[in-house]
Amino acid sequence: MTTVIRQNDLVGSVADALQYISYYHPVDFIQAMNQAYEREANPAAKDAMAQILINSRMCAEGKRPICQDTGIVTVFLKVGMDVKWEGELSVTEMVNEGVRRAYMNPDNVLRASILEDPDGARRNTGDNTPCVVHYEIVPGDKLEVHVAAKGGGSEAKTKFAMLNPSDSLVDWVLSMVPLMGAGWCPPGMLGIGVGGTAEKAMILAKEALLDPINIHELQEKGAENRGEELRLELFDKINRLGIGAQGLGGLTTVLDVKVKDFPTHAANKAVAIIPNCAATRHTHFTLDGSGPARIEAPSLADWPQVAREAGGNVRQVNLDTVTREEIQGWKPGDTLLLNGKMLTGRDAAHKKMVDMLAAGEKLPVDLTGRFIYYVGPVDPVRDEVVGPAGPTTATRMDKFTRTMLEQTGLMGMIGKAERGPAAIDAIRDNKAVYLMAVGGAAYLVAQAIKTSKVLGFPELGMEAIYEFDVKDMPVTVAVDSRGDSVHKSGPETWRLKILKG
Repeated sequence: MTTVIRQNDLVGSVADALQYISYYHPVDFIQAMNQAYEREANPAAKDAMAQILINSRMCAEGKRPICQDTGIVTVFLKVGMDVKWEGELSVTEMVNEGVRRAYMNPDNVLRASILEDPDGARRNTGDNTPCVVHYEIVPGDKLEVHVAAKGGGSEAKTKFAMLNPSDSLVDWVLSMVPLMGAGWCPPGMLGIGVGGTAEKAMILAKEALLDPINIHELQEKGAENRGEELRLELFDKINRLGIGAQGLGGLTTVLDVKVKDFPTHAANKAVAIIPNCAATRHTHFTLDGSGPARIEAPSLADWPQVAREAGGNVRQVNLDTVTREEIQGWKPGDTLLLNGKMLTGRDAAHKKMVDMLAAGEKLPVDLTGRFIYYVGPVDPVRDEVVGPAGPTTATRMDKFTRTMLEQTGLMGMIGKAERGPAAIDAIRDNKAVYLMAVGGAAYLVAQAIKTSKVLGFPELGMEAIYEFDVKDMPVTVAVDSRGDSVHKSGPETWRLKILKG
């Protein structure tokens, strides 16, 4: 029997699905995160997970993005052989039209992050298209659609190797995970693809991330095949690394490990790792010709009621009056509540500023004694000052750090995840400081921003230099003025604690 899939049904369903996943975490993810939160023993990691859970509930209630990075869209289509299409567009064009409508929805604007000419002008396409579409033609008369929106920070931590057949896959994964740092916003999932060819292993790893979190069920029933054995072994051994939430050290680094494999050449063992961050976003629907998909909203009862527990090392900081002498007393792991005016700037703004400094040109804003927040916010809707505005990965700014600190008078930086050796050396040499905001808590962070205005490079859109006026914005001291990093000391401490039992 032939099923007719209408263009508007696919376009509308893709658009609805992308809006849905922008503000609803999968329930299995929330349950797994809450379980990890309840058993976490490191106060800093526990607070990071609390912020993620609070942010998730706020987004579900307010229907606003979980993360300011609303992702690059990947769509997997399983097309029944008896499906017939009705419409003027190609199927890929239909999917892209769905993406366009979702990201430009005025009730919940999503950030456009897709750049064309990737090694040249890197121009923003303005509507988050094109997306990546994978097709599989299968028996039947239905269209199955998996929709995912993947943040750039976690995608950047993808790892691949063509191992020798006798090499240990487990050893390679365990050597790679610490190199991924905290830029993928753990705890989350790891998708692992094994076999096939290089590109097949990558697709397998991405597909694996669409599966539900169920590692605890597997632990209860036991492994029945090699893939399940790998899941159990890697889940245990990765968590024993002590990396923890946001790389601060702790008991949970991964909520689940997914493994998919495919037959391969006798000379090869292709292995890919793709992490999913704390902004895990995906859903599935089926079209059978009867109309657009109806994706049922989850019950808010599925979200735990979590409150942050302020520790004894929390201090208020006035960014308008803070001095270099004051920041010398901050220690790695201290929790700060920031108040006053901060600047923003990420990759494109830093590149422009460094180029202007090299040319002897005056910057559009005076950075002396200021703090800069690595962020590209979502556009505001209704009465919002700014849309979700969580941190971006700080290591991408490492190559600019020494120039910025030494030539502008910048005092501090705020981002997510660890800093590399070059940036840490520059921070120590200039007695500056790096603070970490929680990745995956973008809507929660945005509530602390009371005013927002563009001060420089308006042509860069979300990458322009803004000035935010904030009240009680929570951050953690990640690198102090002596160059000590919590992303080094935290995991080392907790790895030893876990080892000792």
